[in-house]
Amino acid sequence: MKSERAKSDWYAGDLFGEIYQAETNATPTRRASLWALVPGLLVCGTAALAALWLADQYGFPAILLGLLIGLALNFLSDHPRTGAGLDFASKNFLRGGIVLLGLQITLMQIGDVGWLPFAGLFAIMAVSFGTGMVGAKISGQSRYAGILAGGATAICGASAALALYSIIGKNRLDQARFTVVLMGIALASAIALSFYPALAGLLGFNDIQAGYLIGASIHDAGQAIGGGYAVSPDAGAQATIVKLTRVALLAPIVGLVAFWIGTGGDGEKTSGWKRFALPPFITVFLLVVLANSAIELPTQFRDYGLTASKTLLLLAVTATAMRSRMDLLLDAGWKPLVPVLSASIASFATAVVVAETLIG
Repeated sequence: MKSERAKSDWYAGDLFGEIYQAETNATPTRRASLWALVPGLLVCGTAALAALWLADQYGFPAILLGLLIGLALNFLSDHPRTGAGLDFASKNFLRGGIVLLGLQITLMQIGDVGWLPFAGLFAIMAVSFGTGMVGAKISGQSRYAGILAGGATAICGASAALALYSIIGKNRLDQARFTVVLMGIALASAIALSFYPALAGLLGFNDIQAGYLIGASIHDAGQAIGGGYAVSPDAGAQATIVKLTRVALLAPIVGLVAFWIGTGGDGEKTSGWKRFALPPFITVFLLVVLANSAIELPTQFRDYGLTASKTLLLLAVTATAMRSRMDLLLDAGWKPLVPVLSASIASFATAVVVAETLIG
């Protein structure tokens, strides 16, 4: 009995709940003390620093490298002393990172898009979401896999995937498939950054059209903005506005998903007014956006907030990968990537049409 409890403790850090304990009906562990978090946080922080260094040296996305390094260090999660810290990082750093994203968005920025380009952007996001659902059905995945892939592609990549998974819950979609989707989102975004700016030029788009295309179809916010500025300053400014508008829609889309599937993070059904309730961290994100719209914050403060947000999300993704069970990842195979691929292609194709017809 003691050995079974110890084994259960090793997996107590799985994202958004103690997945291994739920599967084995083990007794939940007590809340970890601050000191107990240190070993796991140190391991996670070291892996994240390695990802940042490699990203700086070779130009690969830090999120993707964090995922790969975390998976490579998966064996460290078997040590009982690291579980509590990795659990804390995957859950709480995620929430903090998403909240801090609100410092980059104002309602005025959304208004600057204009109603016609905004309607086009909404159409792009709707097509991306719907195609993710279709891709999941074709590949034999559940609708929750489609929601995760389509929503992450439509909104803001890894951070949206993490937020949506907190709504879907471990009982609806196992962490192995979630990790594969997360990796696919990061990889698709990296490929898009490499090719979309060049494709915008081949299509003969002007700077505004190119910025719109890139901001509307690249998943990761940093890569979308960077891709825009790779074309020109005007394209970068347009890509920034369009991409941040997508990020701002994170809160309402997460709320709609929660209402639609009628579940909380534990995957249990909810009813009545509770179906309208947003997760607390999404509510705080929305409040930060409103506050940022009402109060003009110093640029330096917002820059610090962006850096902190990226750091926290990288730590959350790295910790999630370290807690993923490789045997389940291998069992999941390539099929969870189908919704990501189909949604990404549909997003780009629709963005090309919108940029060609509505943006000039």
